[in-house]
Amino acid sequence: MNFLLEGIGRGLNLLTSLDAQLLEIILLSLLVSGTATLLAGLLALPLALGLALRDFPGRRLLIGVCNTALAVPAVLIGLLVYLLLSRNGLFGAAGLLFTPWAMIIAQALLALPIVTALSLAAIKGQVAETRDLAYALGAGRWQMIRALLSEARFAFLTALITAFSRVIGETGMTMMVGGNIRGHTRVMTTAIALETMKGNFELGIALGLVLIVVALLVNVLLQFVQGK
Repeated sequence: MNFLLEGIGRGLNLLTSLDAQLLEIILLSLLVSGTATLLAGLLALPLALGLALRDFPGRRLLIGVCNTALAVPAVLIGLLVYLLLSRNGLFGAAGLLFTPWAMIIAQALLALPIVTALSLAAIKGQVAETRDLAYALGAGRWQMIRALLSEARFAFLTALITAFSRVIGETGMTMMVGGNIRGHTRVMTTAIALETMKGNFELGIALGLVLIVVALLVNVLLQFVQGK
């Protein structure tokens, strides 16, 4: 028990002293996961709109693929990205493996089906009522789409927040494609894993406390958006 309390105390000291290494890891984590979530959102919104508003051959198949992707283990996404970005991979010439961009790509792929599925469910629930009302008031197609997006905006924000909370806590996939390189690709989850194995518990505890705070803030924001 004393060992645990001592580790927590040292971790809190690192946080209050604004340790440079600690801040670097925290900022990179937020930057990578935030960018990945935004990229996923930019791709997911038009995809969800297309699936909700248009009936075309293969639509049910695409929805099924999207829902199935929710259950794909993150480590498989990491393996796919690793193979694509490795020296002999399809995009190996870009030199992205073991860079922050590799982690962003992997996390965006993990977040994409989450944001798409949640946004699609929200938009489908609003389509009939919003479309009929918009057309009855003489609105054009683009005006109807803007009205639909306005009605579903809080659900879309909820999808983004949910995806962010999922990707920022990912460890194995992020370590596979990022390499956990100090000062370059080391983020909170990979740092916790490494420092714990090295016996450097104070840094791991400090980063764990930050992750708990981030999770709490994300949950508060999610409750606020859902309340809207």
